[in-house]
Amino acid sequence: MRIFVTGATGNIGSNVVRELIAAGHQVLGLCRSKEKAVALAAAGAEVLRGTIEDIGILKSGASQSDGVIHLAFNHDFSRFVENCEDDRRVIATLASALAGSARPLVVTSGTPIANTVPGEPAREDNPIVGSDTHPRAASEEAAILASEIGVNVSVVRLPQVHDPVSQGLITPLIEIFRQKGVCAYIGDGLNRWPAAHFSDVARLYRLVVERAEPNARYHAIAEEGVPMRDIAEVIGRRLNLPVKSVGKEEAQEYFGWLSMFATRDMPASSAKTRQKLGWEPTGPKLLDDLAELRVSSS
Repeated sequence: MRIFVTGATGNIGSNVVRELIAAGHQVLGLCRSKEKAVALAAAGAEVLRGTIEDIGILKSGASQSDGVIHLAFNHDFSRFVENCEDDRRVIATLASALAGSARPLVVTSGTPIANTVPGEPAREDNPIVGSDTHPRAASEEAAILASEIGVNVSVVRLPQVHDPVSQGLITPLIEIFRQKGVCAYIGDGLNRWPAAHFSDVARLYRLVVERAEPNARYHAIAEEGVPMRDIAEVIGRRLNLPVKSVGKEEAQEYFGWLSMFATRDMPASSAKTRQKLGWEPTGPKLLDDLAELRVSSS
């Protein structure tokens, strides 16, 4: 297949590009940076220079491909709601170029969207919350609308995707720990975040676009839930910082914008994804990568 990948030079996207090319696919990668374009071309992909704000570029990339994997997302979480609404518009644009064809569109969401059954992990076929409850649901709402206009669309929901350099929301959490001089968790710290290694997530995206099943939902989950206390403790050892519990009333002051996630219990299952695709994660565990965390001396 010739696959158009947005966010092709990002942490996940660069792994997806390598996975696709290694499997014999051709990749057309969207890239805004001249410097990163060089690395993308060196990986064996064709480069499409542009941004997700450029409707014409998005339509062009989708129109000349056999399928699309949409990974680009603005990770400035201080404007999280606006970024999610931007993603809604990007998905609508990509869908308009694929409508009426069997060419797959794979969009990206987060597992908390399906944390809707109290006391149970998020599952692929759970009902989802709306964007009025969780802004990231805008992407799934856009996927539903795309399906209604005849697009072969599926969704991959992500946990904290990690290696020793980057770990999703844990990366900005680490910066907060460094700024505060202490690694904190809320209450007993037993609220859980699911996780998966970059290599496993990249393989899942390949399997999803190859399967091209309409209206499918997949969970890129290797570990169903890692307790926040365990995360704080291993980071504390790596950074040589103290670890402490803070009350829920202190969450906003300590965590800032991240408090909307730091207080949540977000376990997620990938049982149905594994059964359907034969996907079995083999990469390092989250705590192992955090124990090898690459940090600067500052």
